Amino acid sequence: MTTTAPFLSLPVIDVAPLVAGTAGRDDVAAQIGAACRAHGFFYVTGHGVDAALVQRLEDLSHQFFDLPEETKMQWRMALGGRAWRGFFPLGGELTSGRPDWKEGLYLGTELPATHPLVQAKMPVHGPNLFPDVPGFRETILDYMAAVTQLGHRLMEGIALSLGLSAAYFAERYTADPLILFRLFNYPSQPVPEGLDVQWGVGEHTDYGLLTILHQDSVGGLAVHTPGGWIDAPPIAGSFVCNIGDMLDRMTGGLYKSTPHRVKRNTSGRDRLSFPLFFDPNFEARVQRIEGLAGAEALDDSAERWDRANVHAFSGRYGDYLLAKVSKVFPQLRDEVL
Repeated sequence: MTTTAPFLSLPVIDVAPLVAGTAGRDDVAAQIGAACRAHGFFYVTGHGVDAALVQRLEDLSHQFFDLPEETKMQWRMALGGRAWRGFFPLGGELTSGRPDWKEGLYLGTELPATHPLVQAKMPVHGPNLFPDVPGFRETILDYMAAVTQLGHRLMEGIALSLGLSAAYFAERYTADPLILFRLFNYPSQPVPEGLDVQWGVGEHTDYGLLTILHQDSVGGLAVHTPGGWIDAPPIAGSFVCNIGDMLDRMTGGLYKSTPHRVKRNTSGRDRLSFPLFFDPNFEARVQRIEGLAGAEALDDSAERWDRANVHAFSGRYGDYLLAKVSKVFPQLRDEVL
């Protein structure tokens, strides 16, 4: 059972001044900083992403996930090769070694087969496998573009909250960010007999810098704050944002990557969730932010869900990512990498 602290809730921040670059930007940044110090999660409103675009993506995603599984398997991840794109069925993704009770479509920045990075066979770069649902491709690309732009603005706010120049992360890590995008569907149905699935997604932290999540009206997200597990229910017109392991490392633990999980969906209708991961460039060398007050970089591996010490990592972000993702899709790792 979830031990929920009902008196706690995540902050809701109107980021319109940050998005527009107008007066009030510094106040928004201070609110983001307070949220990152407290528990690493916050909602954003005033983000400028078209509500009609979000609704269109929901509608088309339902159309796709309602297709028979054998039809959806025409776009299975094994066909995406090193780009790690495509569909996976229920139980096809692992968290902490256990299958998640969800199906999904893996997407990312659209790169043609002729792109130099694709020609160089760089993992997690390449063309997407777009299902044959009318309007789906264009809607996915428009949504990714809009939320990626929001990611740039939010990282400016995070930089300002740390007393850095607004361009700090863009200059070092995210001028060309690694964008990974997921469409997840959590069916509402009993767990098959003999399958050990306690959660829609088990406890985990995210790997990179910033996750920007749209969740539909069903909900189910739970966050492990210092005060205990709390729910992060849907708020219409908002995104839920959380920081990842690499921002934890960069800030020496001042901004913590917070564990979270998703409850098994028993609502009676399918649940949609769209996380976009705004991460450092694959080749970026993730470093501590020099001179950052209050950053102790303590080894907290004994308390972490995966027993990992993010502060001990050194090297390319892409190597860190591949090591993590390979645990999520071990069969694909063996086949592709």
